[in-house]
Amino acid sequence: MLAKLTTHSRLPQGKNLQKMKHLLVVLPPGVLPEDCPQRPLLEAALHRRGKPAGSLASVPLPATTAEGALCVWCMLDPAKPVFEQQGLLRKALQSLFDERPERVDVLLSGDAAFNAVAASLATYVALANGAPLPTARRKDAPRALKELVIWNGQPEAAAVAQAEANWLARSLIVQPPNQLTPTAYRRKLADLASKEGWQHEEFGIDKLRKLGAGAFLAVAQGSAVADAAIVHLSYRPKRASARVALVGKGICFDTGGHNLKSAKYMAGMHEDMAGSAVAVALLLAATRLNLPLRIDCWLALANNEISPLAYRQGDVVTALDGTTIEIVHTDAEGRMVLADTLALAARKSPDVLVDFATLTGSMITALGNRYGGVFASAAALAGQAVAAGEASGERVCVFPMDADYEEELESSVADIKQCTLAGEADHILAARFLRRFVGEIPWLHVDLSAASCKGGLGAIGSEQTGFGVGWGVKFLTQWMRQSPLLPQDAGIN
Repeated sequence: MLAKLTTHSRLPQGKNLQKMKHLLVVLPPGVLPEDCPQRPLLEAALHRRGKPAGSLASVPLPATTAEGALCVWCMLDPAKPVFEQQGLLRKALQSLFDERPERVDVLLSGDAAFNAVAASLATYVALANGAPLPTARRKDAPRALKELVIWNGQPEAAAVAQAEANWLARSLIVQPPNQLTPTAYRRKLADLASKEGWQHEEFGIDKLRKLGAGAFLAVAQGSAVADAAIVHLSYRPKRASARVALVGKGICFDTGGHNLKSAKYMAGMHEDMAGSAVAVALLLAATRLNLPLRIDCWLALANNEISPLAYRQGDVVTALDGTTIEIVHTDAEGRMVLADTLALAARKSPDVLVDFATLTGSMITALGNRYGGVFASAAALAGQAVAAGEASGERVCVFPMDADYEEELESSVADIKQCTLAGEADHILAARFLRRFVGEIPWLHVDLSAASCKGGLGAIGSEQTGFGVGWGVKFLTQWMRQSPLLPQDAGIN
């Protein structure tokens, strides 16, 4: 799906430059370098607009060359946050993508250190946005970028892997609910596992009943088709010692159940499986990068339907680990399917467990759609999560999860309430609820409030952002560097 990537160690000259039709020139901050491609045209365009060269650091500048090519210049400052750098490159590339080109040439005009950073950022942004998402629209359907050429720089392998993984996540998220049913999703995952060499295991309804996964089954019982399942994918590279568990919420459509959502809030609920898409995409990125980690990926796939068989307020169910749960609101289904999935993942005793979910509306109320919310079982882990957000351009904010919050979840008929009807601090209460099923394992819960953002976010131009994939790649690589479980020569880039 991604464009072919070609790299050159020098800037183009003569006929090579003249043949180009769509160019992005990425400049370092400060004065224009002597070797700036199409410098006279850029200086004329700046003069005509009455703008200094420094304005390119905030607003890209397009112009048409004498040969009729579209050239866009921007000035990238590595000292600025990665989020801002990605956003600038996305705006610059969008001017080129609007013409639906088959090829884009990116010319880097800085020193070796600058070009290394710029090459990776530009490659990620260009490849991720150059591959159109699946659509049923026939008129003016987007056209894929076929070739990306980077001049005077070499991107890191992570840039390509991350672009492919982000596209995978978004390509799953945009699919309509009548097409990406749990059955269809399970089939796609089986095919992907076969292609990538992952171990593949499914816990369907019958297996989950035998395991006593009453929390997951409570949500699944409302569906006319018994196709809900927990899918387990495993990546087992050689020489891997540290163990990671990834868990993703995969509600393919969420009606709210008996506590039915209104039309406004039910719209877009086919995207309630974004957590699972992020988890499997992160597994793909780890595979592409040959990360020396044993990774178990657990995906909770189901629909939350309204039917005579659907679970109700007041029900008491027993989770896989024996915890009894009082149902308070049927639209709090995400924490129910995650409870049993987390308990199942915890049985493997991973060294770190990370779950992803579009879990609570209160997290969107708290942060909007530009940050993700994170809860951590330890302060050091929280610090790593924030650092990964800064390094990836997918920003996260850490929230408190003190034990006294759980007083709100005390039940007179079960071990714990699923939630409260008050709605206050529901994102924190959800995290306290989930922590019960993780035990003492180091754990991060990522509430994906930035999974969808109108107008795009950071590097990504589509409304579905794939938020969490880039963060996850950075988190895993940074966590490995600090892990005593891995040898110093583990091959971490």
